[in-house]
Amino acid sequence: MTSAPAIELRSFTELDAVRGDLLDVYAEVRAPLLHLANYAVNAFGERLDRHGAEDGFQAVLAYEGENPVGYAYGNRIEDGDRYWQRTAPMPGKKYTAHAVVALKEIGVRPAWRGTGVARRLHDAFLSSRDEAYVTLMVNEAAGDGKVHALYRSWGYEDLGHSQPSPVSPRLTVMIRPTS
Repeated sequence: MTSAPAIELRSFTELDAVRGDLLDVYAEVRAPLLHLANYAVNAFGERLDRHGAEDGFQAVLAYEGENPVGYAYGNRIEDGDRYWQRTAPMPGKKYTAHAVVALKEIGVRPAWRGTGVARRLHDAFLSSRDEAYVTLMVNEAAGDGKVHALYRSWGYEDLGHSQPSPVSPRLTVMIRPTS
């Protein structure tokens, strides 16, 4: 890892304030995959709008000056949420009996990868959450398995699998305590 750049983390609970920055960073982060329907910017924008309207939405963005270089965002999910309904096997009551925070996306522009920005975004996102657990979904093929391994090194454990839509890849659902 190279040394961390001088960045400022900013937290938002209203999507309108940062929607443009999220779309810009996403487009660069996912550039090699944008030709796939699930990864297209407009598909991400639709998901982002849905997530931004859900309870407990929060986004944390990293800025170098006024330039957004990374983001993490998510929202609260409850028992019965479609997130859990699409997870197989169905998680036990240990995880679904109370609200959980779902980290829906985390991304860092290529020039800032390997600098600790992703971990700083992750930790800042969780620092203000009061849910006992955080869950996320990861494509095990991402980064030739490096992304899945990174999340494991952050304390996440595999919980099951999900395919959120017919055009999305099969994802591994992971979970860990928030603190």
